[in-house]
Amino acid sequence: MSTVNTKAFGTTAADKPLDQLTIERRTPTPHDVEIEILYCGVCHSDLHTARNEWHGSVYPVVPGHEIVGRVTRVGDHVSKFKVGDLAAVGCMVDSCRECEYCQQGLEQYCEPGNTLTYNSPDKHLGGQTYGGYSERVVVDENYVLHVPANLDLAATAPLLCAGITTWSPLRHWQVGPGKKVGIVGIGGLGHMGIKFAKAMGAHVVVFTTSPSKFEDAKRLGADEVVLSTDRAQMKQYRKKLDFVLDCVSAEHDINAYLALLRVDGTLALVGAPEHPLPVAAFALIPGRVNFAGSTIGSIKETQEMLDFCGEHNITSDIEMINIQQINEAYDRLLKGDVHYRFVIDMASLKN
Repeated sequence: MSTVNTKAFGTTAADKPLDQLTIERRTPTPHDVEIEILYCGVCHSDLHTARNEWHGSVYPVVPGHEIVGRVTRVGDHVSKFKVGDLAAVGCMVDSCRECEYCQQGLEQYCEPGNTLTYNSPDKHLGGQTYGGYSERVVVDENYVLHVPANLDLAATAPLLCAGITTWSPLRHWQVGPGKKVGIVGIGGLGHMGIKFAKAMGAHVVVFTTSPSKFEDAKRLGADEVVLSTDRAQMKQYRKKLDFVLDCVSAEHDINAYLALLRVDGTLALVGAPEHPLPVAAFALIPGRVNFAGSTIGSIKETQEMLDFCGEHNITSDIEMINIQQINEAYDRLLKGDVHYRFVIDMASLKN
C-alpha cells in the first residue's frame, strides 16, 4: 500500500510537549475518503492519551478526534461522498463489522473493540492510528459523516465527541417534552448537554459549583440553575428529576445527584473521573433508580445528531487556537480555563 508523508503535531513521550512530526497516511483504497482537515477540536482525552494518563499510549501519539474538513479524494467504490464535500470524523474510524453490536449499528460497543481515530492498531499500515492534529486523514466512507452546510465549521468540530457523547444518552433515555432533566457540570460536555436537552423540549435544571456560571447556564438554555454546594438548594430538587446527565470528570458525590431522581429515574455518567465514585446502596434501592454510563454514539446516531444540529442551528461554544498553542491549551484545559472547547485552526500547521 502506498503512503504519503503528512505534517502533524504530536508527542514522542508522555513527558514531552507536542511538536511537529511527519507521519504516513495511506493513499485512498477503493472505499476510502481523504479529507483535508480544516479544524480539529481539543478533547480532554487528547491530553490523557498524550501524557499516558490512561496507561495505554503507544508513541508517537498524534491526538485529535473532533475532525471537520473537505473531501479531496475518494476511492473508486465510494458512493456517499464526492470531492469538495464537507465531511467529519469522530472518535472511531472502523470496527469489526461482524459482532452482534456492529450488526445492530452500535459500533461504539464493538465486542473485539473498534478502531479509534488515534492510538489504536492500524490494520492498514501497522503501528497505531494517528488523529486530527494533522493535514489530512484517510477513513473508510462508512465511518465518515456529512456536515450540514449551514453550520459554522469550526464550531461544529466538538460535536464529533462532546456533542455525540451527550446526545446519545439523552436520546437513549428519551429526553423530551414533559421530562425534567438535570445537567451536572458546565464544561465541554455539559454545555452541549444543556443545548441538546433544551432543544429536545425538556425542562433543564443545571447544577454547578460555580456561582459565576449561573448567567452562562441561562444563556445556554437552562430553565433553572442550582448551586450544588448549597444543601438547601439541592434539597429542593430531591426526587424531582426524571433524568440526570453527569458530565463531571472530577471526584464528586454521586449520591447527592442520585437523590434527585424520581422513582425509576436514571443518572447517566459521561464524565470520566480518574478514581472510582462510591455509590451508596440506599441511594439506589428506595427509588428503584438507575445508575448508568454511556460512551459516544454510533455512526448513525452521530449523523442524526449532526442533522439535528443543522435543523436547530446548534454548535459548540469555542475558542480558536493555532496548533503552535496546543501545549498552552492543554495547561489551560487542566485548569478548566476554556469556554467551552478549544478548536485548532489547522491552517496554522502550514506555517
